[in-house]
Amino acid sequence: MRKALSTLWDGRGFDLILVGIPLIFLIAISGSALVYNVIMSFQEVDIFSLGTFFRPFVGLDNYIAVLTDPQAWPIFGNTLIFVLCSLGGQFLFGFFLALFFNMQFPGSTYLRGLFLVSWVMPGLVTGAIWNWLLAGDFGVINFFLQSIGVIDDPIFWRSSPDFALWSVIITNIWFGTAFNMILLSVGLAAIPKDLYEAASLDGANAFRRFHTITLPMMRPTIGALLSLGLIFTLQQFDLFAAITDGGPNNSSNVAQYWAWQLSFREYDFARGATVSVLMITLVIIAAVFYVRSTRHEVRG
Repeated sequence: MRKALSTLWDGRGFDLILVGIPLIFLIAISGSALVYNVIMSFQEVDIFSLGTFFRPFVGLDNYIAVLTDPQAWPIFGNTLIFVLCSLGGQFLFGFFLALFFNMQFPGSTYLRGLFLVSWVMPGLVTGAIWNWLLAGDFGVINFFLQSIGVIDDPIFWRSSPDFALWSVIITNIWFGTAFNMILLSVGLAAIPKDLYEAASLDGANAFRRFHTITLPMMRPTIGALLSLGLIFTLQQFDLFAAITDGGPNNSSNVAQYWAWQLSFREYDFARGATVSVLMITLVIIAAVFYVRSTRHEVRG
């Protein structure tokens, strides 16, 4: 005890205080909310019993009700499509931009900074901008596609069951590409240039250098990025609220938005909590993979 106090007194443990106090506060706030949500998923909770602690325990009934709901599996399917397409699009565009800006041409630093604007903007602001871009009658995207002859009639992106989900996916790809670009740029900058010079002297072309040097050296960064991207994508809420509201007829609805609808539109807080617990479980799994990826990256 005396040794620990001495460490804090001479300043060597001050960093532990700076990190430890916010960490304890975060765990207390987030942990209590998580535990409360898990407990609620095993109870019968409506608008009348929400403010009380005396709620009937129903076991797994809420989970059975959610998983047997006719609209559950289409919504879970939309969630899977949204996650896979968003992750794939963000990663591919982010990797292309990272490779492009890695060439260090004049003005590359300023252009890279401009791409970050899309990521630092709030989701509702991004959704409002893309609402205007995707508008059926006067949207910029329809105007551009008609101008180059791709389509003859305007597409009602937000209100069409065939395009509503894709309108949110396109927006989310644009929203997250800059984040992917920055992390991948950091990974590319960490690769020693000597490896590329030695490979060039051995006669390796650009594709060979990318396949044998860039991808293997970037594997830990890519693993961490995809895990972190999965966490962010499963938490995406603002874009659905701003663009499609989950419609029409749940064609663009996803699990995280459905949980909010169950809780605050149908006032079925127990089922809303159940869907949230299912999503939190996936986020925790993704977080575990993220921690393992970053640990391997540090070791490497």
